[in-house]
Amino acid sequence: MIKVGSDFSGVGAFNQALMRLGIEYKEVFACDMDKYARQTFIHNYGEPEYYPLNVYDRKIPSESLDIYMTSPPCQAFSLAGKRLGKDDKRGVLFFNSHEFIKTNKPRYFIFENVKGLLSDDNGNTFNEWVNLLGGKSVNGNAVMFPHDESLPYHLYWKVLNAKNHGVPQNRERVFLIGIRDDEDNSFRFPIDEHLTKRLKDVLEDSVDNKFFLSENMLKYFYERSNNFNNGKVNFKGENDYASCLTKSSGSIDISDNIICIGNTHPSGSGMNGNVFDENGISPTLSTNKGEGIKVKSIKIRRLTPRECFRLMDFPDTFTWPVSDSQAYKQAGNSIVVRVLEKIINNLNLTK
Repeated sequence: MIKVGSDFSGVGAFNQALMRLGIEYKEVFACDMDKYARQTFIHNYGEPEYYPLNVYDRKIPSESLDIYMTSPPCQAFSLAGKRLGKDDKRGVLFFNSHEFIKTNKPRYFIFENVKGLLSDDNGNTFNEWVNLLGGKSVNGNAVMFPHDESLPYHLYWKVLNAKNHGVPQNRERVFLIGIRDDEDNSFRFPIDEHLTKRLKDVLEDSVDNKFFLSENMLKYFYERSNNFNNGKVNFKGENDYASCLTKSSGSIDISDNIICIGNTHPSGSGMNGNVFDENGISPTLSTNKGEGIKVKSIKIRRLTPRECFRLMDFPDTFTWPVSDSQAYKQAGNSIVVRVLEKIINNLNLTK
């Protein structure tokens, strides 16, 4: 049985990945300050023996963990945020995790964050993370002159997209994997796989009427959508197709098969109003637009909380005792289970 602990635990994507792999684990601690996320976590896994609210109050166990999982809030390094980076008090939470690793010396650690971290402060923020976490090697290259505060770990990092690992969502996240110097450091990130699922494969068969657009909104949408014809969308070439796929939706390019068929906002634009075809894949779920994403089915509607959790690769056995709005937020804040599962599967945990 391995010993694990996690900061910013959310609703337990880390737990889901371990369970799916059939790994027996002892949860030394979990930590999250969101009371609704805590309710959902306890509802699904039971309350951990040690479940502090705040990482600043969280005690560091003396016995080394097998895996330490952390996902500092992404707002400080998000492309959609104010880009304050380390000057944002949330940004310095990295250093709290750094201190944990330095003191506890886990066999492995996993960091997850938004892709925007790579470009924050012209790349200086991410370079600092890499320098401080990878004192032995970085992506297989030996570090000749480590930083004074560098941890004695072999670091591997890569941006992984959920759509390349069996989940029909265009969600890019950067993962940093640390391996203690006395462990086998031959880690490899999971290889890409051909995506066979589409958005329609995660849709529920029966959906409550509250998730559908009103008749007035439907009428308005049909009147404003020039490309809509009897429920079908006519794209007349690359320019028409690409115009729906803008950087405001996550730097999507045409090859992503994310088909935007219109927008329900009066302006005809804005992420919250985008309507997507069910035969494509989903754009990135996020906390600020998770409730607004709409999909073309028999009628136009927004995704349900269950569908959002399916897009994060949570099983239907996973449930939540909170409101729909909180469930949307929890799905958008989480980590795609399949991606974590494949990463953990490539760690040499049997040693």
